Amino acid sequence: MKRPEPESPEAEHRSQAAADWLVRRDRGLTASEQDEFLQWLAADPRHGEWFALHRSIVGDFAALAHWRPEHSEEPNPDLLAPPRRRIHWLAPTLLAAAAAIALTAVWWRSTPGPSPLAVVASAELKRRVLEDGSSVEPNHGAIVTTEFSATERRATLVRGEALFTVAKDSSRPFIVRAGGVDVRAVGTAFSVRLDATAVEVLVTEGRVAVDHSTASGSNIAPRTSSSEISSGHRATVSLSSSEPPQIVAISPEAIAHHFNWQPTLLDFSSAPLSAAVAEFNRRNRVQFILADAELAAMPIVASIRSDNVEGFAQFLAAAPGVQIERRGATEIVVNRKR
Repeated sequence: MKRPEPESPEAEHRSQAAADWLVRRDRGLTASEQDEFLQWLAADPRHGEWFALHRSIVGDFAALAHWRPEHSEEPNPDLLAPPRRRIHWLAPTLLAAAAAIALTAVWWRSTPGPSPLAVVASAELKRRVLEDGSSVEPNHGAIVTTEFSATERRATLVRGEALFTVAKDSSRPFIVRAGGVDVRAVGTAFSVRLDATAVEVLVTEGRVAVDHSTASGSNIAPRTSSSEISSGHRATVSLSSSEPPQIVAISPEAIAHHFNWQPTLLDFSSAPLSAAVAEFNRRNRVQFILADAELAAMPIVASIRSDNVEGFAQFLAAAPGVQIERRGATEIVVNRKR
């Protein structure tokens, strides 16, 4: 990648500032630093170009991290070659839906045709961590309450779905109650989903006991049935019958698909904008529609939260030569300005 401008004291100053921002961005920006970074980028287009250059250089050095002296026996022509168009996934951690992401755009003006788009994302990825070290990650609209005592840890899923990662404490079982169903664990990870007719429990780590209280008639005392669910299995408990839970094995692929509602950090490396749009559309109710083939082919370098649809839309709207049009509540058309 070429230098954004000829050598001069001013250019050296801009280059050093960009390098400083890259270091600060990699260790994580505070809210005020994010605002300052945005202002710095907006002040001069060369700032973004210098930042993109330094980021590219750092990526080249990262590729050398695996070099060993014995590798010199046969040269590797691909060692520092530009990356092929592909989508990289950062380790898909399970992240809370309430977290937001700050987006910063850097436009590389030195390339002819549609400007490649670089995104710097600084995400404050939050989840609710409980006093014992356990965590709760709610799906959109879910409500969870908790109450801990000296002998047990209780959470109540009032509505929706949540993922629970339980800190081990054999003296205090962790119990999630949803619609009359108790899910009991010591140290494990599982999700619970409550709807009008059933409770669904999906275990991703360890095992849990599912207790279901039922009554056959108004004059008969409720009885409790208990089933043990191990990792990689899903139990569905009907709220309207006394039948035991239906337990089925779930493949890793199906589990990953089940948790598509959870925000993850998407990392695109020189992928076309159409690939980023396809990923957002697969994961969200709001759909982007690319109405211009040239825009669809625009290469994008991005790390971005999968649930930040509005931020992505605003980012595209701010891009030179791009306009967006909202069609109702579920469609956003991306087009070239006429």
